[in-house]
Amino acid sequence: MPIVVIGLSHRTAPVNVRERFAFPDARVPAVLKQLRDSGAASEAVILSTCNRVELYAVTTLEPRAAFPALQDFILKCHDYRDPVQDEFYSLAEPHSLEHLFKVACGLDSMVLGETEILGQLKKAYDLALQGGHSGARLNKAFQKAFNVAKHIRTETNIQRGSVSVGSVAVELAEKIFTSLHGRQAMVIGAGDTSEKTARALLSRGVQSIIVSNRSHERAVELAAELSGRAVHFEEWAAEFPATDIIISSTSAPHYILDRARLAPLLKPRKNRPLLLIISLCRVTSSPRSTSSKMFISTTLTTSKPSPTTISASATRKSSAARPLSATRPAPCSAAQILPARFHRPGPHSDINEPFPMTAFI
Repeated sequence: MPIVVIGLSHRTAPVNVRERFAFPDARVPAVLKQLRDSGAASEAVILSTCNRVELYAVTTLEPRAAFPALQDFILKCHDYRDPVQDEFYSLAEPHSLEHLFKVACGLDSMVLGETEILGQLKKAYDLALQGGHSGARLNKAFQKAFNVAKHIRTETNIQRGSVSVGSVAVELAEKIFTSLHGRQAMVIGAGDTSEKTARALLSRGVQSIIVSNRSHERAVELAAELSGRAVHFEEWAAEFPATDIIISSTSAPHYILDRARLAPLLKPRKNRPLLLIISLCRVTSSPRSTSSKMFISTTLTTSKPSPTTISASATRKSSAARPLSATRPAPCSAAQILPARFHRPGPHSDINEPFPMTAFI
């Protein structure tokens, strides 16, 4: 029986479409059971990250019959009734296996060679394995993909330089502040992406880290690990005036940062630069610019999606980021500003879209 894959990613669909098809971890086992009970697949693994949602399946159906059946299953799972055009891709062997290996190695990621995706792929596989939804065929394929990924990372230079979204975001932060020594950072949301970015900031000299999370216990735990301090989620705005860098990556079902919330907080700063490092998964609305000293950076994270996003417009001067002037320049794509380490995205990637905010770093 062949292994097939069907899905969508940053190359084929914008974030507002990708988030519609995201599968929370808690829901995956039931979905896999439902799929197998339907007879469309005998084995299955669901990989759901911020930048991709993919279903790997072993099926008795011919690919021409399997692809529409699997796509229809995904659409029904999310009650998606809008027209579907080219957002989904489908691959049969050997291309499905080649794609799995590329994903595991970070070759299909926005940040070429990034390491987070391998951990996410292993987690997706373990989730299917524990539920008995992965059998001999997928077990062999995924184990081989993990081995190949390990070999690629140890035998090549793919990991040389910045290969995590956190380290890339921190490099961009240094373009704004020149030096991060003595700066204060605040983490809103204590997930994996926030933690890794905060650790990268500390390694570059950031003086202190403040952690705010809906679960205050988790905030206290992460703050202790980072030698920082925790504040209650309802009180993070009080720390805003003295903060230089804000890392925001949450799974909240509503906007965390928007114009109404930010505008009054920016006034006491008296034009001090502020860098927002925000997950590409939506955590802010897209207000108009509120300050010529506010910079926006999306970390292009592969973490679990949340239902809100950011928009920003980019400017460039001597390859360094700068605030927008009063006269708004023509929008340019972030691909013109982000370092070459970022893999060139597909035509539907959000990174190629002009954004109506202050600056895209």
